[in-house]
Amino acid sequence: MGLDEEKDLINIAAKKAGWKSSEIAAFFITRRSIDARKKSDIKLVFSVELSKSRESKAQRVIKTIKKSFDYPPIVVGFGPAGIFAAHTLALSGANPVVIERGDNVDARRSKVASFWQNGELCVESNVQFGEGGAGAFSDGKLNTGTGDNERQKYVLNTLINFGAPKNIEYDNKPHIGTDKLGNVVKAMREDIIARGGKVYFNTKVTDIIATKEGVKVICGDKEYVTRHLILALGHSARDTHRMLHDRGFEMEAKAFAVGMRIEHLQKDIDRAMYGESAGHPALGSADYKLVKHTGYGGVYSFCMCPGGYVIASSSENGTVVTNGMSNNKRDGINANSAILAGVTPKDFGEGLFDGLKYQEALERKAYDSGGGGFYAPCQLLGDFLKGRQSASFGKIQPTYKPGTRFSRLDNLFGAKISNAFREAFVGFDNSIRGFSAPDAVLTGVETRSSSSLRVLRGEDYASVSSKYVFPCGEGCGYAGGIMSSAVDGMRIAEKIIDNMQ
Repeated sequence: MGLDEEKDLINIAAKKAGWKSSEIAAFFITRRSIDARKKSDIKLVFSVELSKSRESKAQRVIKTIKKSFDYPPIVVGFGPAGIFAAHTLALSGANPVVIERGDNVDARRSKVASFWQNGELCVESNVQFGEGGAGAFSDGKLNTGTGDNERQKYVLNTLINFGAPKNIEYDNKPHIGTDKLGNVVKAMREDIIARGGKVYFNTKVTDIIATKEGVKVICGDKEYVTRHLILALGHSARDTHRMLHDRGFEMEAKAFAVGMRIEHLQKDIDRAMYGESAGHPALGSADYKLVKHTGYGGVYSFCMCPGGYVIASSSENGTVVTNGMSNNKRDGINANSAILAGVTPKDFGEGLFDGLKYQEALERKAYDSGGGGFYAPCQLLGDFLKGRQSASFGKIQPTYKPGTRFSRLDNLFGAKISNAFREAFVGFDNSIRGFSAPDAVLTGVETRSSSSLRVLRGEDYASVSSKYVFPCGEGCGYAGGIMSSAVDGMRIAEKIIDNMQ
């Protein structure tokens, strides 16, 4: 339908079904997307469900634990995987205990704001660590590529019930926004506690001791015992990964990606994607997804943030890490996205921790290139393509705080990866006119798009090293993003509920 016809959606749907509008008792939008293949005739595309009776949608039912148990399940980490694992367990009556190294969302927001403003990093509570996980400072994207439609719908409905915008249920590319997501997470935590769960913030796991009877979780001078430990670590919990290895938990290295953020004016992206319809309220801010197979390997866009900001995401002193975020309205001046190149053990070494060390080294080089104080190295795209230092910004100003410093990003990555980026940028300009504008701003480095390690588990979701430990989510190598992490947390919680029956 046309961009101005959404207000008549019910009538149009009724006509398509051969019904009268007055016959419709229940109306559900199941999908909303934009067809911009013809920029001169952009269409809104809806999938809807109509009913002549007021039937309610079936909801997933969580089993209730009927047997008594000596030790409640413990969830380490309170990002998307940990939140949905803990909430599922709480609904069953399992009274989960959550252990999170960072702050609650309110205290965390304050520390992150101080870091961005003054360069004062708290290594235990930052963009990576704390209530909500790394996803709390992102666009709140809910990409649904897990193939588990039932659990995906449950996750979306649960988020809506706790305050997320209702349109995430049907938008083709749903997002919540950083400004909304924190309050949703807080409401879910309060519900977990109301149902008998416990949530401990500023509590870091320092050791895990698996025995034949269960597992001990050591947090400084505190000790917890359980038979069901969910490891919902973030991908930045490098010290915990090293501890797990020292304790004999089997792990493997995995491929990941590195790169940088690119910024354009959002209005230029809108114009390139939507033509003369750019700015129409039915369209909002345009996004994009790009992939290019180069002679040096694959390059792709990741975590595109319309109307967003490039943010400082370090969790360790002496390092620079970038990420992107948008608020719900996506109304910032710039568009940004990560541009990433895949790397494998051929690039960083065959050792278990060689990939992690590669990430760390790149982050330290970025810190030094930025001149310290968590300033990020940046370079204009035109200068990156020509292999030279930038001198001044054009019409696009970087959004990264505390600040940026001109440096040679191409030298940071080395010849192979930089050449892959150069070839990809030329190709991207063929897909989106003006994408490779010389004054587009590149800011680095992006190294935390996924974990460099996987903590091995079996088909029963338990660690191959201990039947009482359940590696989960993105940090253990089984998810990528909010939705897949939440679904993985649910799966493991449901398995534990079955075990506790």
